[in-house]
Amino acid sequence: MKSITTANLLVNGDRLNKSIASLASIGRLPNSGVKRIAYSTEDLEARTLVQQWMKELEMEVKIDAAGNIIGKYPGKNPVASALATGSHIDTVPCGGNYDGAYGVLAGLEVVRVLQENQIRLERSIEVIVFTDEEGSMIGSKAISGRVVRDPQYYRRPDGTDIQTCLKRVGGNWDKIPQARRNLEDIAAFVELHVEQGPVLESMGKQIGVIEGIVGQRRFNITVKGSANHAGTTPMQMRCDALVAASQVVLAVNQIGNTPGQQVATVGKMSVLPNAANVVPGWVEMSLDIRDLSSLHLDSLLKQLRIHLEEIAVTTNTQIRFNPCLHNEPALAEPYIQKAIALSCENLSLSYTYLPSRASHDAQEMAQITDMGMIFVPSKMGVSHDANEYTSPEQCIQGANVLLQTLIKLGKI
Repeated sequence: MKSITTANLLVNGDRLNKSIASLASIGRLPNSGVKRIAYSTEDLEARTLVQQWMKELEMEVKIDAAGNIIGKYPGKNPVASALATGSHIDTVPCGGNYDGAYGVLAGLEVVRVLQENQIRLERSIEVIVFTDEEGSMIGSKAISGRVVRDPQYYRRPDGTDIQTCLKRVGGNWDKIPQARRNLEDIAAFVELHVEQGPVLESMGKQIGVIEGIVGQRRFNITVKGSANHAGTTPMQMRCDALVAASQVVLAVNQIGNTPGQQVATVGKMSVLPNAANVVPGWVEMSLDIRDLSSLHLDSLLKQLRIHLEEIAVTTNTQIRFNPCLHNEPALAEPYIQKAIALSCENLSLSYTYLPSRASHDAQEMAQITDMGMIFVPSKMGVSHDANEYTSPEQCIQGANVLLQTLIKLGKI
């Protein structure tokens, strides 16, 4: 291999953005959105194209038992644990060009640059396409060893079983424990992603250095009152479940607006009997609360429970608080954050530190190795929609940061 200065390497921006457009043409909808549901015909076509690109780069390509596509660009030291990057290429029913796919294609562009300059790092680079991130995250969960072993848990909305789904993409449910990886396999994982939020754009920053992926707690809150006639029941004699529920929503909003980086949302509500002439007797609602600190989440939830007890007394209702989901925060390693920030400085790109409030495959990878994430802006914070947009220049900037970050980590 010839000697070349890696500090000045840049991606081929035109080539990167052309690959983004090519992949986005698979599953294109009339409204310019993209539909590539995991395991669908469109997903299979996209997976085939990505594997073709990997093979053209002379990468070692394999599909593990969870259907993850793993392309390996060998390093100088074949026994050293690899550096990994990547994301997913499946979409929501009407997604955009960038969510997930951008991270995969930027990873392949990094390999293209290294290959055409005849450069191999000390460590191999793996580009991973994770299976079904938008649904079950079964691909990254298999790598972290956290797959639920009941196949019914992964049955698709159309009734298709997970055994059939994984067989379609080259996986094998019966052998899924073999997909698990560890720190001896992967030294670090860096995921490049569009922000899917408005922070970078509102701050005028070009790159987000992610401190971690927030922990998420989800609850089902039920409020039991007494249904009664809306015309004949005096106001002071009512046990109105919806009035109590409205106060719960305000309490959640108050908790979300206390000092800190947390967010708290009531996004779903059902009212019974849901009739114009009946005082509501029952309300069921969701609570989603997220933060980088588990201790802070515990403190906020303790405060909220106190509020709910007070609301129940003053409204003469019963309020129940039942947990549905508990995901711990996944913190990015400081040395990876430092490598990303230094890459930004060397590239004269502005950056800021922020948490990821959305879930990513990186949070599962953090269970088995050191993790970091790079964000680029999303126009108006839009994602999971046909209007999702990150400019070609912004895509190039993020890919250059990924390239230089992997080069730095490859020397550790």
